[in-house]
Amino acid sequence: MRNLPVFLLAALVLMTGVSSAQASDKLYLYTENFPPYNMSATGRAFEHNGTNIDGLCTEMVKAILNNTDLDYVIKLRNWDYGYNRALSKRNHGIFCTTYTESRAPRFKWVGPLTRNLWTIFAPAGTNLQIDNLEDARGLRFGGYRNDVMTEYLLERGYEVSTLDSDDLNPKRLELGQIDLWIADRLAGPYFASQQNVEGLDPVYSFNDTELFLAINLDTPDATVEKLNAGLRKVHETGMFEAIETKYGL
Repeated sequence: MRNLPVFLLAALVLMTGVSSAQASDKLYLYTENFPPYNMSATGRAFEHNGTNIDGLCTEMVKAILNNTDLDYVIKLRNWDYGYNRALSKRNHGIFCTTYTESRAPRFKWVGPLTRNLWTIFAPAGTNLQIDNLEDARGLRFGGYRNDVMTEYLLERGYEVSTLDSDDLNPKRLELGQIDLWIADRLAGPYFASQQNVEGLDPVYSFNDTELFLAINLDTPDATVEKLNAGLRKVHETGMFEAIETKYGL
């Protein structure tokens, strides 16, 4: 190395610097198995290749990225893992994330990508009637860690038994391990069908909320601006409405 001409050494240093900059500018986006919003096309719990990840939000994010010049990776992991990566690492993000006042200062935001309706499910054949959330006080909910619906209930003093992901909660509800399950209006029936659980009763719905792509605060503003510009193009071309219609919204 010491015998290389000075101009070659300079070129190598420059190339290394460019390569490092390109690697550091790559976006790492995480999502969870939350059908029909995000899901593995192969049925696996984790995916490291974005081509194997489907769903309403995933299609929306891919459409946005296709309208930018950004380099990116999309991975499917459990929600708690992805959420903490997005909180702590530059150029990392997570979707679809519910926008709340408490979460607002923790991220930079791209969206909204779509909406969801929080729904309380009871076991099949229940006689339970819930006219407002207060009617469910004293009952045990099923939820999962760092989920906005779970956080909402815990902050208001409701009892919530949490897991790392939502997959097993329909079966827990069927077996009587929890009294109620809080989930999304579309995702709830998907999770139940995956566990061969039928007839869960949606007894109460509330909080029609917006879902976003949440980006780490240390990510350059220019990157976030490119993403939001990409979203505007998705709207302008009619792709946004087409994706929502495909999934029944």
